[in-house]
Amino acid sequence: MSALIDLPTNLLPLQRFVVDALVRVEARFDAQLRSDLLPVRRLCQHVERYRGKMLRPMLVVLCGLAARDAGGEAEGDDEFAISDDHLSLAAVCEMIHMATLVHDDVLDEADTRRRGDTVNRLHGNETAVILGDYLLSAAYHLCSGVPGEAGRQASLLIGRTGMTLCAGELLQLHHRDNFSLDEQTYFEIVERKTGSLIAAACRLGALHSLADSAAASELAARFEKYGMKLGVAFQIQDDLLDLTGTQSVVGKSVGKDYELGKLTLPIIHHLASADEARRGQTLALLSEHTRDDDHAPARLIGALESTGSIVYARAAARA
Repeated sequence: MSALIDLPTNLLPLQRFVVDALVRVEARFDAQLRSDLLPVRRLCQHVERYRGKMLRPMLVVLCGLAARDAGGEAEGDDEFAISDDHLSLAAVCEMIHMATLVHDDVLDEADTRRRGDTVNRLHGNETAVILGDYLLSAAYHLCSGVPGEAGRQASLLIGRTGMTLCAGELLQLHHRDNFSLDEQTYFEIVERKTGSLIAAACRLGALHSLADSAAASELAARFEKYGMKLGVAFQIQDDLLDLTGTQSVVGKSVGKDYELGKLTLPIIHHLASADEARRGQTLALLSEHTRDDDHAPARLIGALESTGSIVYARAAARA
């Protein structure tokens, strides 16, 4: 886990609790993926390096605490307490996220993740696809072990979220090289591909701190809506990093979206805002024959800046 950062004094106990909870989530994650087969163990150990911010498990924990304070059931007199099921569901969300990263690296033909080689670069696409499937199966198996009606609801939500993630990916693939893609369709893709899992993490954390009631369902839906908006903002920022970041800083392959014909918000805004001549120049930059041009990325950034499209995307994320 990363070192503690500067926070107001009153939040330090909460931060220490969250750090400890995430260590326990990591232990549950590792235990769930343990295999008696050495090659499988080594692959799982490699993918554990993909852990970064652990945003999704952190949201399960924080939303669990927040929902408890907003009307849920406290675990004894402890100011900070979550259930064992929260830890399992936090690990489930991280496993699904890891699986999407492994599969995305195949789709994006990416070589680097977390400043290291991707599974597909080291072992090929076949191994990476099956490893992603292994992670998804492990996640659903762990989720199915959560007891009672709450566990059944969690399994249904995780299953539906998995379908939503895949539908978003399929919609994006359908629109590859569609230079007329509009913002409405972009947000539909982002909400499904990224927002849905973050929204599910928030809802799961809240639900497992609330007694079953109509009021609890409404409150959990509010947490879910918060997660969706956070996920969309997160993806817009990630899209900006793919355009403006460097591999050494970002820690993964960059420039992959436009190389693969995946239009993101800055480019969509630019193509809709630019005059005919500028739009034609940008379409030429995005074409197949310039994707290996070392100077094309800088020229593309210049074009996006000329229409304020990078500033526009940042403002959309903040909003």
